[in-house]
Order: sequence, then structure tokens, then C-alpha cells
Amino acid sequence: MTAQPFPGRWLGGASLVLGPLLLLAAVFTRHGTYFFFPAQLAGYAADPVRMTVSYGLFAVGMVLLLPAVLVLAARAGGVWAGLGASLVLLGLFARIFHAGVDYLAFRLVDGQGAEAAAAVVGAAYPVPHVFTFASFAVVLGWPVLAFGVYRAGVLGPVRAVALAAMTALPVGVLKGATISSMVAVVALSVALVPLGVRVLRAGPRPSRRQWFTFAGGAVAVVGLGLLSLHG
Repeated sequence: MTAQPFPGRWLGGASLVLGPLLLLAAVFTRHGTYFFFPAQLAGYAADPVRMTVSYGLFAVGMVLLLPAVLVLAARAGGVWAGLGASLVLLGLFARIFHAGVDYLAFRLVDGQGAEAAAAVVGAAYPVPHVFTFASFAVVLGWPVLAFGVYRAGVLGPVRAVALAAMTALPVGVLKGATISSMVAVVALSVALVPLGVRVLRAGPRPSRRQWFTFAGGAVAVVGLGLLSLHG
């Protein structure tokens, strides 16, 4: 049997399912705190566990969308899907960079308080950085990718429009949950989760040896992650 190209059936299918669902959980978890960054920082100061969980889920969801986009591009092929996937990947890198800024801002709240952290973030907002120039890709990539996968027949018209709706997810650091962001992540789930289930089911069930190999790999990854906490 010919091996599937990276990211393969398991990583690709799991990312198509888990990426959108984690974003869905992240956005709805922070719902109720005003959208703009001073309110997000104040919300973290008032309820650090909820906001930490929300922003953590969002960051992991964005990382998981990377292999999901590769699956879409590989299944669709063609210029439009390739261009769209390239733009979306660039946009995801920018969002992961923003997640790092979010983390630093929350640490400033821990050390100096919400008002001081808001002053620092406000002063830094207009200062350009390398990923400022990727903002167009965050917005434009999803509709282009949606057009490419629709032309290739990977997604039907409804789910292609749902994929394109990710362009409504606000761009930047410390963004709260708006109606547009909730619509965007719900639509992304509609677009990708059924495809992810099909990818996972498209093949034989894993053997006992494969399950043991996976379990051993998972334990190793968790162990290395815990080791990384110590520097």
C-alpha cells in the first residue's frame, strides 16, 4: 500500500477534528469579557484560570490547524488551493506569534497589574513587527483556500463558504469573543470536522501493535514536555 503523504491519516484527521473544536471552546470560554485588550487584561486579573484556559486552547487550536490545512491542500491540489494554503499557513504563524504576545501580557498583569500591563500593550500596539505584514494573509487566505478546495470538489458549496467565514475571526493580540468570532469558529467546525472524521475512518483500524506504539509515543511526548518545564 502506498504511504499517505505527511501529515497522514491520523495526524491529519485528528487535526481537522480537534483544531476547530479547540478554537470553538476557546472563543466561547472567553465570551462575556469585552473585546478590546484593556478589558481582556482586566478579565485575566479577575479570573486568571478561565482566561488562561481560553488563550491556551486558542493557541493549541491554531497549531493543530497547520496540519489540517496541509490535508486540504494535498486533497485539492491545484494553484488556488496551493496559494490559499500558503496564505493561511502564513496567517497561522502570525496568530501563533500573537499568542506569544498574549502570554507575555498576562505575565505583566501577574507582575505589575492590569493597568500597567494595558499601558505597555497600548504603547506597543502601533509599533510594526515582522508579522504585521502578514495581516493580509490572515484575512485573505481562508477565502482563497475555500475557493480552491471547492473547485477541486473536496468541500461542497455550503462547507466551502463556512471555511471562508474564518476570515471574520479578528486579527491581533488579546482579542475577545465577538459575534463574528463565534460565527467564524462555528463555521470552521462545520467545514472541517466532518472531513476529519472521514479521513480518520478511511482505512483499517489500527492493530494492537500500532496502539501500543502510539501509547508509548504519547507517554514519551508527555514526559519530554514535563522535562521541558524545568528548562
